[in-house]
Parts: sequence; C-alpha cells; structure tokens
Amino acid sequence: MANKVGKCSCCNRETRLTYHHLIPKKMHRRTYFKKHFSKAELQGGIYICRQCHSGIHRFYDEMTLAKHYSNLQLLLDDEQLSAFFQWVSKQRVRV
Repeated sequence: MANKVGKCSCCNRETRLTYHHLIPKKMHRRTYFKKHFSKAELQGGIYICRQCHSGIHRFYDEMTLAKHYSNLQLLLDDEQLSAFFQWVSKQRVRV
C-alpha cells in the first residue's frame, strides 16, 4: 500500500502515496464508532502523499479526525488544512 504512485487527493501532486484511514484505526475499537459506523466505513480511507498525511495528523488528534473529518470533503473544507494543502501543492516532489 505505501509504495503506490498516483495523484494525492489533497494537494494533487503526482507522487508516492500512503493510505489515510478517514476514521483512525485507534478509534475502531471504541463503542461509539462501532455503533455509528459499519466495518466498511471504518476501513474507508484515501490515498495521499506523506507530506499531507503528516500535516493532517499534526493539526488534529485522532478523536477530532474521527468525529469531525471522516471524509475527504470535510478535510478539504477545513481552513487550516486547506491552506496547508495549498502550500504543499507548491513544494517539489521528492521521489
């Protein structure tokens, strides 16, 4: 999974991609998430570059990501993350 090459869903750069669980794996065993999401929804994710992936986890903890950013559009609509993704999109790709 980690060596897939393609277009990052966040910054749109062509590079190596990592898999980002939209609901972090750490939250999967919690009752709230077991009750409110199917197994398929819990496993759902997007392929993004390492720089965007690290940025998402730098800005928000797992609980915040799971409860408020459980789909790509919510991540893209966030003001802080959007500014970060825009900055990343201008960075040179290291392959």
